[in-house]
Amino acid sequence: MIPAFAAVALVLVQIAYPLSAGVARDRVTVAVVVLSVSTALLHAVTTRGWRWAAGFFVIVSGTGLGSEIVGTATGVPYGAYVYAADRLGPALADVPLVVPLAWTGGLYPIWVVAGLLAGIDAASTGGHGAGGARTDRVTARARVKRAALLVVGAVGWDLFLDPQMVADGQWTWSVTDAGLPGLAQIPYTNYLGWMLVASLMAALLTALDRLLPRAHDPSVAVPLAVFAWTWLGSALAHAVFLGLPASAAWGFAGMGLLGIPLARQAAARWRNP
Repeated sequence: MIPAFAAVALVLVQIAYPLSAGVARDRVTVAVVVLSVSTALLHAVTTRGWRWAAGFFVIVSGTGLGSEIVGTATGVPYGAYVYAADRLGPALADVPLVVPLAWTGGLYPIWVVAGLLAGIDAASTGGHGAGGARTDRVTARARVKRAALLVVGAVGWDLFLDPQMVADGQWTWSVTDAGLPGLAQIPYTNYLGWMLVASLMAALLTALDRLLPRAHDPSVAVPLAVFAWTWLGSALAHAVFLGLPASAAWGFAGMGLLGIPLARQAAARWRNP
């Protein structure tokens, strides 16, 4: 129940985002990230145990932070960009520390959805069963599919995230005329960087899943609800409240590459329980 309460708080705080401005919006942004990562890790601890949750956090936030530090210093792999100073709290090497937390909060529900679409439920993955025997029942093809879907979903999420944060002045790009139609201010290199970093994360998470025990609670309702809210709620917010119709369309389409098959899968299960 605790992850569900955190998810409800996350939704309520996100609703406040378009209603706020200035310093208040910066505080809402930080609160959204804290609640998203809290929801993710609470669910991970509840269903997979603290070791798996800690591993997920270290892999995703650690890789994310490293890529951001290198990215802001060198322009690789995302392209040249810079964060606004003193808006999102403490920073390390000019990267606000809230940023790597956002990676975990955003990618956890996508990882869960990717697993479902690849035919992998948490109860079928993990290291050892009774007596120490390996009981992993996931095929290599399913693992590759989940990894690919994570990459697709991550880029889809960023089609919402980057335009929203750039519009709010949280970071700026050096190249502002080489992006997608309607999103020229965000260069194509950004999405290539996301693909590369998410691919690395997917490989490491796949290894984590093979090493640690299977889920003791296979419930996925909370991350599925967060995914659906992020996908549909962000599309609505961008189109209606934030004045960002292009990112509303691109983000809806990007996350929809997972969201639409997920909805079809849910409908099929409802018709044939």
